[in-house]
Order: sequence, then structure tokens, then C-alpha cells
Amino acid sequence: MVFDPAIAPRNRGDFLRWYDAQTRWGEGHSYDDPQVTTPSLASWFADVSKVFPPMNGPHASNDYDDPNVTDYSIGRSVIYAAFAWSVAALAFEEVDRLATKHSVGFFDVSSDEGEIRFP
Repeated sequence: MVFDPAIAPRNRGDFLRWYDAQTRWGEGHSYDDPQVTTPSLASWFADVSKVFPPMNGPHASNDYDDPNVTDYSIGRSVIYAAFAWSVAALAFEEVDRLATKHSVGFFDVSSDEGEIRFP
């Protein structure tokens, strides 16, 4: 998950509670349109979707057999991406690189440690 570092709490416990609230998906809008999020997160999405096109929404891929097609949930201050396990290593590298490029935070949800990175 990438996130707006200006919104997210810096304390790990507070961050995890905030993450839990964000992933309840209760903002009252579609979660597949990048127009609802911050400019930095929308720019991150534009870049990452060149390699990992979205499964749903206005920019959805029609190639259902492509393992790079990714399920995104786009909130006002977070973008959660569910990648296929077969592309997990490549996805991690690309998400991390683009998070740095766009100055957004990165929460490695899938790792045992659950590293939280702020720009």
C-alpha cells in the first residue's frame, strides 16, 4: 500500500489503527478511479499502471490472462494494490522505486515485518 505521508500517523501503533480504518473502504466513492486520490498518489498510480495495469476502473486492462493485471483500491489518501504472487518480487521493486520518485509512503503489507516507509 502507498499512502499520503502528510496524513498517515508516524507512530507504528497509530499507523496500524489508521491503516485498519482506511481498509474498511467506507469513504463513499468508487475505489477504482484515481481521480479521488491526492495528486502524488495519482501520479504514482499513473506510473505503476504502465507495468501493472488495473483490473477495474476507467483504465482497466482487457487482458485477463496477464499476471501483471492488478487489483487496486484507491482511497483519498491510500492506494492498496493486490499483485499476483507470480510477480510479487518485481511489484515490490516497482512500488518501492515509484514511492520514492513520487514522495509517497510505502507500507509493505505482505511482509512479516510490515515495514512502513516515509519519504
